[in-house]
Amino acid sequence: MQKKCKQAVWLVCIFLTSHSVLAQDKDQEDKNIGTEKVMIVKAYTPTIQDASKIKTNPKIEDSITQQKKAVQYSIFSVPVASTFTPAKGRAASIDRPKKATIYDNYATLGFGNYTSVLGEFYSNFELNRTDNAGVFLHHNSSQGGIDDVALENKFYQTYLDLNYTSRARKYTYGIGVNVSHQLFNWYGLPEEPELTAEQIAAIDPEQSYFGAGLTAKVKFDDAIFKEGEISYNYFGDAYNSIQHHAVVSPTLHLEIGEELITTNIIVDYLSGSFERDLNQSLQIPNEYGFLNLGVNPNVSILRDNLRLNLGASIYFSLDTENSESDVFIYPNVTASYQLLDDMVIAYAGIEGELKQNTYEQAVEENPFVSPTLFIAPTNKQYDAYLGLKGKISDLVNYKVKASYTAEEGKPLFVNNRPEVIQLQDFDYGNSYSYRYDTVERLGVYGELNFEINKTFTLGINGTYASYTTDNEAEAWNLPEVTATLMLNYQIDDNWSVGAQTFYVGERMDIDSTEAPTPSNPDPSITLDSYMDANISVRYRFSDQLSVFVKGNNLLGNNYERWVNFPVQGIQVLGGLTYKFNY
Repeated sequence: MQKKCKQAVWLVCIFLTSHSVLAQDKDQEDKNIGTEKVMIVKAYTPTIQDASKIKTNPKIEDSITQQKKAVQYSIFSVPVASTFTPAKGRAASIDRPKKATIYDNYATLGFGNYTSVLGEFYSNFELNRTDNAGVFLHHNSSQGGIDDVALENKFYQTYLDLNYTSRARKYTYGIGVNVSHQLFNWYGLPEEPELTAEQIAAIDPEQSYFGAGLTAKVKFDDAIFKEGEISYNYFGDAYNSIQHHAVVSPTLHLEIGEELITTNIIVDYLSGSFERDLNQSLQIPNEYGFLNLGVNPNVSILRDNLRLNLGASIYFSLDTENSESDVFIYPNVTASYQLLDDMVIAYAGIEGELKQNTYEQAVEENPFVSPTLFIAPTNKQYDAYLGLKGKISDLVNYKVKASYTAEEGKPLFVNNRPEVIQLQDFDYGNSYSYRYDTVERLGVYGELNFEINKTFTLGINGTYASYTTDNEAEAWNLPEVTATLMLNYQIDDNWSVGAQTFYVGERMDIDSTEAPTPSNPDPSITLDSYMDANISVRYRFSDQLSVFVKGNNLLGNNYERWVNFPVQGIQVLGGLTYKFNY
């Protein structure tokens, strides 16, 4: 009871005290009520205090969540009987093509109409691992029989080449010897003046040519003196014509950085004589001689798709018979650029040279020349060209070129006029000679080659040329249009076919049957264009033995390659080829 009284007293005291404090605060507020003006001196710039990251993860207390129970697996193995037995594996077989046997020797022999004979023999001897020797013999002849030709028109050509090659560690050298014998007839008699049977029977149109040569070559793998060649050729005929031709041509290579500097040096000496002088009354041998010294430095530049060659040629020419000399300078600049990989390649160039004309070269081009030629070099001032080449597809490639050439002293073949007094068998208008003139040529060339597969190839090319001369009325015996079509087809392992067709346009030549006049000093004649179609078929019995049949001039046209010189008609020749090893 006493305790309860004390608690009541404490509650009354606390109530009275708190009431007194509240009363005082209220009186104070009543006294201070009023209006005050607050000035803010500094702008309020609140900041955010970095919060501390809670490091403890909250606990999930969910009565639904259950813990995973461990699961134990066991395999119930039951043996099963099996009769399967795996077979052993075998590698698939590959059909390998039979390795072709390479033969070092072959012999060919064939016979045809016009009593023609074709023979070839080639043999290579491997003396040891570094030395080789070879021999090549070629013979082609016909006993003539051209229609409507009064004189003998047989011919034959025989060539023999011997060579020896040796390969050392840092260089290779070779020596070659060649011998030739050719026989032709000046059978191209003009219609006028008409000769009697006795006069024709008195003409002996046969002309024989003899040649012999020696060549030595050397090539170094790693040296400034890269390669060199020395050659000597003798050429003569049955009329005591003699010619000596010697050429020395070393080549120097020098690499500076990424550029290659090549220098070609040329020493060309020619001398010869004809027994019969142009002035028949004097009977003094017609002699000639020239020494040409040339140097040709070039710089080759290769940059990605660009190939550039910068160079020039300088020649010193000495006429040893007339003691006259001259200096010639020629450009030698070529370039090619791949515009579109291998599909389109543009190329251009301008080049020139001093060409040494020889009696042997004249006979190779026209065997009916008379042994009274005037021999002199040709100043090929420049040959400027521009073209495109490349591939249309993997099967077809092409080449087109436009060129402009200027040649001073270019030899042109012309038909000799009949002499008033025939002293030799070639004085009846039945031979050819040289006329020199400055000739400018504008030409366009194009070709297409199709390689359908490894067994079939087809190629066609053509040229159109326009000529301008200074002194001559025409560019004698130079055709404006030429074209060639070539085909090769390997039918199967045994049969193969090859075909060639040549087209030559019209040419102009001297008309020896018409007398010259002051207004027309060189009456001309037009030689018709012609097409010569040839085909060859070969059947192979084995790798060693095969037979062939060749047909030439299958159109049967007795066209005239040179005026008054018709060719044989359809020519058929068959034979066999045998390959072997010793």
